[in-house]
Amino acid sequence: MTDTRGNGSGAEGGDGQARNQGQTPGIAINIQYVKDLSFEVPNAPDIYRQLRQPPQVQVNLDVNARRLAAENAFEVVLSIRAEAKAEDKTAFIAELDYAAVFTLTAIPQEMLEPVLLVEAPRLIFPFARAIIAEMTRESGFPPVLLQPIDFLSLWQSRRGQAQQGMPPAANA
Repeated sequence: MTDTRGNGSGAEGGDGQARNQGQTPGIAINIQYVKDLSFEVPNAPDIYRQLRQPPQVQVNLDVNARRLAAENAFEVVLSIRAEAKAEDKTAFIAELDYAAVFTLTAIPQEMLEPVLLVEAPRLIFPFARAIIAEMTRESGFPPVLLQPIDFLSLWQSRRGQAQQGMPPAANA
C-alpha cells in the first residue's frame, strides 16, 4: 500500500518510522460522511399494493481504502447495496457509500491493510447500518436491519480471491 524503506544506514530516514518509535499505535476518525446515497422504488406505487409480506432483500458489501495527501490520513469507503424483491418484482434498490477519514499513528506497515479494511469499517458500520434502516423505513418498507459483518472474514476471503486471480465478490 505504501513504501517505507530506510536510508540504508541503519538509522531510519524521513519515512516516518523514527517518529513512530515510542508512540502507541492508534486510529482516529477525523470525519464521517455520506459520500453517495441512492434509493429507488422502480415499481411504485403498484409495489406497495402488492406487498403481502416483507420483500426478500439481498445485500452486497464492499470496502475500499486510499491514502490521502495528508500524512497518515486515509479515506475508507464502506459500500452497501440492498436490493429487495417481492413476487419477482423489484421493490427497492438502496445504495450507500459511507466514508470516513482516518488518521493512523504508529501503525506498522504490515498492519496497514488489516487496519484499513477490517478495523476502520468495523468502526463506521453502525452508522451506515442506521442510515440503511432509516432510509428503507421512511420509504414505506420494513427497515432493513443489517446483521453485524465479520470484516476480518471478508478481508481474508478477498485476499484469497486476489491471490488466485479471481475478481472479489463481497456478498453479505
